[in-house]
Amino acid sequence: MVELLSERPDDGQPVAHILLTHGASQPMDSRFFETFVPMLLARGIAVTRFEFAYMQKIRETGKRRPPPKIETMFPEFIEALDQFRETLEPGATVLIGGKSMGGRICSMLADELYEAGKINGLVCLGYPFHPPKKPESLRTAHLENLKTPALFAQGDRDPFGTKEDVAGYELSPSITFHWVGDGDHDFGPRGKSGFTRKGNLEVTAQAIRDFAERV
Repeated sequence: MVELLSERPDDGQPVAHILLTHGASQPMDSRFFETFVPMLLARGIAVTRFEFAYMQKIRETGKRRPPPKIETMFPEFIEALDQFRETLEPGATVLIGGKSMGGRICSMLADELYEAGKINGLVCLGYPFHPPKKPESLRTAHLENLKTPALFAQGDRDPFGTKEDVAGYELSPSITFHWVGDGDHDFGPRGKSGFTRKGNLEVTAQAIRDFAERV
């Protein structure tokens, strides 16, 4: 059994339930999630967070380590999803997603899970389209024919894939983009841009609420 961190909105039936997982170097209680999750809850989205075993090991030992090969983490996520689904009411809208690497993992599993009727949609927060400064090393092949309804929230100037970069990719029409104003990989803007990190996170939370209602 995996450890899940689940939170539900205070009032009423959730619009949707989302299983979120973390990026390569930040845990499930990162500053990003601790700020963002309450915004989702305020919009009627129930949130369950999941942490991979390598990150739990970092937490236990205090020693940094890179994530394992991405495919080796698939069974962990499937186990977490099955455990998560056992807690839901029949007919619930189920989303999966994550920050950076977490979203990439979910995107690689999404069609299998969608076709099996286990999920209704995918949410990626700062998808790592390519490593920083390596725009030729694309991670988009599986996104060209994605069937799962998907929302990608991406900073305009994310070094893992800017708005200008993404405009040139061949991507499935099932993917909708929410572009975060002057946002970096964590959706933070520059000081004189007219945007704020809090504001960027708020509008992203609302975009996820709107997406949940569509799917």
